[in-house]
Amino acid sequence: MKRIGMLTSGGDCQALNAAMRGVVKSIMNAEQDVEIYGFLDGYKGLIYGNFRMLTSHDFSGILTKGGTILGSSRTPFKLMREPDENGLDKVEAMKQNYYKLKLDCLVILGGNGTHKTANLLREEGLNVVTLPKTIDNDLWGTDMTFGFQSAVDIATDAIDCIHTTAASHGRVFIVEVMGHKVGFLTLNAGIAGGADIILIPEIPYDIDKVVEAIDERHKRGSKFTILAVAEGAISKENAKLSKKELKEKMKNYPYPSVSYEVADKIKEKTGYDVRVTVPGHTQRGGTPCPYDRVFASRLGSEAGKLILEGQYGFMVGIKNREIIRVPLEEVAGKLKTVAPDASIVQEAKMLGISFGD
Repeated sequence: MKRIGMLTSGGDCQALNAAMRGVVKSIMNAEQDVEIYGFLDGYKGLIYGNFRMLTSHDFSGILTKGGTILGSSRTPFKLMREPDENGLDKVEAMKQNYYKLKLDCLVILGGNGTHKTANLLREEGLNVVTLPKTIDNDLWGTDMTFGFQSAVDIATDAIDCIHTTAASHGRVFIVEVMGHKVGFLTLNAGIAGGADIILIPEIPYDIDKVVEAIDERHKRGSKFTILAVAEGAISKENAKLSKKELKEKMKNYPYPSVSYEVADKIKEKTGYDVRVTVPGHTQRGGTPCPYDRVFASRLGSEAGKLILEGQYGFMVGIKNREIIRVPLEEVAGKLKTVAPDASIVQEAKMLGISFGD
């Protein structure tokens, strides 16, 4: 009998359920004698032994369902080695719950922080297989993460909807897209939505260059401009500061987010009417797009194959459209970012898109 634990950790996204379904269906189609233990609310469930037994019926009808049937939470990796408020050793508690249930392996779905903890558990001797989930597409070792394309679709739709009102009123519109450290989502949605200016964390912007791009459009007769701005976009001025200096400066930051600062500066320098739209967590929600359903199902199927083969310590990813197995130690702690000279950035600039640099 195979005894498998599953959990989803970190921010939720589309296709988590599709991925779990893929794992379970591939195993149950090959081996009928299987027990699935679903840990609730991410690593918290594994730490405190909060789980429920799952059957094939739990995975029926969830291919198109967003979110996660197991619930999720953020349990920062940097706090994993620190006891909880009652003095509980979190790592030891996770190991004990794993052994108590006599699990053959853990299937863990998550992003960067999740993979750090998954690798820690691997180092502690547990059998682990992981799947790459994040709307940021910033996991090392895989070309794509599930949830990303669905989020791109939603962010693009937001930009599409802004076009008509921006054109009708002759305004400058800023659409703030998710992405604190990495700009893949903003970059792709910006290009797909026809944004005129794209600001991402990897390419610090000069507000004067941004204003220059807006003025150029107005000179050519365009009455409106649309900016796709990542929530982690940073000015050249701030990019020169150390982490400590920036943290100190941000203590007195007067804006809700960088988009409102950019809007304020544009209005101050040009007098143009500027509005900000923040799609926010809608980018994480709703049903997964067809691409993510297929992709997550493929990842889940390969994860099931790994388990059946007794091959552990891998993240299942994709390279050149082929599903691959990546050793967890190669993934944990590494961030995949947009290279400022990447071909997609250069191609966007050829299209006339400004990055404020």
